[in-house]
This record gives sequence, C-alpha cells and structure tokens, in this order.
Amino acid sequence: MPNDTFQVGGEADKWNHHPGEVRLNPLFQWPPRPLAIVKWYSAYWLAITTTTLTVVFAVFIFFAFLPPLEAMQSWHWSWVLRVYLANLIPHCLCAGLLHMWLYKWRAQEKRFKFDPRDQATDNGTFTFRNRIHDNMFLTIASGITLWTAFQAPVYWAMANGYAPAFLFPENPVWFVLMFPFLVIWSSFHFYWVHRLLHVPFFYKRAHALHHRNINVGPWSGISMHPLEHLLFYTNFLIHFVVPSHPIHVLFHGYMQSVHPIFSHSGFDQLVVRDKERAKIGDFFHQLHHRYFECNYGTVEMPWDRWFGSFHDGSEVATKDTRARKTQMYT
Repeated sequence: MPNDTFQVGGEADKWNHHPGEVRLNPLFQWPPRPLAIVKWYSAYWLAITTTTLTVVFAVFIFFAFLPPLEAMQSWHWSWVLRVYLANLIPHCLCAGLLHMWLYKWRAQEKRFKFDPRDQATDNGTFTFRNRIHDNMFLTIASGITLWTAFQAPVYWAMANGYAPAFLFPENPVWFVLMFPFLVIWSSFHFYWVHRLLHVPFFYKRAHALHHRNINVGPWSGISMHPLEHLLFYTNFLIHFVVPSHPIHVLFHGYMQSVHPIFSHSGFDQLVVRDKERAKIGDFFHQLHHRYFECNYGTVEMPWDRWFGSFHDGSEVATKDTRARKTQMYT
C-alpha cells in the first residue's frame, strides 16, 4: 500500500539518485491484492530484468554446456570442471562488462547512480589496497569455487537418485512454479543467514569483509569471506528435499550469484544510447550497505518489516535505523 507519510529529506537528499519509497512483494500483504501481485511478478518475469537474464543463462547453459546427468553418476574432474566453468564464465562476463560500462568507461556518467561518490582507489582498507582486485579475488577464489562445491553434489545426487529430480516435460506446472518458489526460498534463507552474520562474533570474523564495500560495485556482489560463502551456499540443500530439474539448479546458482552483480552495481537503471534499457540496481540493499543494521533480507519477503528492520528510503527510517543501531551497540 502507498505510504502517505513517506518523505525524502535531510540525509536522504544526499543520494545522487533516490528512486522513492522502497516497496515489498505484495504477495504477503493482507488483505490480498491480486492486481498488485500480478503487476509485481509481471515486472520481474515479463520484462528485461536480472531475473529473466538468469533464466536465460540457465536454459542456455543446460542445453549447450552442462553434461547430462548420466555423466555425473561418478565423480570425475572433467564434468566438475565444466560445472565450474558454467559458473565462472557467465559471472565474470557480467561483472566485468558491467564494471567496465559503469565505472571504467563511465558510459552513463552518474545517471541513476545511487551514491554520488566515486569508487575508492589506493585504499588501505582493502587487502591489495585495491577494491576491484580484492573483490575479484574473493569472488573467484572463494565464491565461485564454493558455489560449485555445493552445486556439483546436487547434480551427483540427482544422477544417483539421492535427490528428487525430474526432467522436462514431466510436471510442466511445477517446472514453471519452481522458479518463483526458489526466489522466495532464497529470500527466506538469505534473511536468516544474513541476520546471523550481523551477530558481532560472525560480523567481525567474516561479514565485515563484504561490508568494506559501502559504495558498492558489480564485483562486490559475492565478494565475501569463505565462511560467509559456506553459509550462503547451504541454500542449495533445498534440492535434496524439493523435486527440481537441473535447469532449476543452474537458475538457483545464477540467481544467488549473478543477480548480486546487478543488485550491487550501484546504479538503478542501465542506460544505453540515452535510453533506459533495464532495471539493474537494488536500492533496498543499497540502503543496507550504507546504514548496515537494516534491510537484511530482500524485497521478496517482508521479514524486515515483520522484525522492525525495514528501511523504506525515507528520512524517518534513517533516524529509526540509527537509533536502533545505537541501542544495539551500547
């Protein structure tokens, strides 16, 4: 529902681009709003978005590159390497090209950029004194490696009957519904893992590494401590319980790992030839990187609203977040 009390002012005016009030998935609102739900899902699934991009990646990689399940019945480096490359190549292409477009070539200058500041360079906060080198190293050496380490056993278990699997065109209705189900499941899982990572013990030892990126960029999406990656990719365990297709496993991985490239891009829209081509950014999560103790989940589920940590982008929410943060650390 529209919030008549929403106001942008004070510190909120310091954003270079402020997209307005952050809205959450109306699926969980009461009373039900069927038209709002249809509009919400249409905007994500029937338009050029990072969600539809991950579906395209999953379908293409499955038919063009992924080994058949029969080849995965026995462990062998050849098919595991192909799974690793199926993760590595799309991720690096997306992160690399988006970084070049937005930050190296400055192809759209600061149009739709949330934070007015430029990316920090030669900064001692980062291990290599370079944000991009740090983020690339953590993404590839830890993130994509552990992503594959969780994904490959799922394929092996599917191939050997230890995980419930089906092949298209079996269960066509569930085949389609599994995509939005995985989005909701991932939102649920991410919220609770993320809250755990903000407990001081885990924050100091792991999550602080990701939060060195206050002014985020594409390579910061899954730039995390290995412990955080281990917790994050337990998300794949759902495939040992819920019947799925190998395309769903691919989609799940790309949604968890390629989608953060865009949600951490720092820009709300992609502009090509002076036209807005696609929505790429996530102001909901951008607020988390600026204010830390808010918006632990995603817009797909209202956990932050239910537990009092929701920041809608308003000045009132900024003051509430800061007051809660002060209370937490005193």
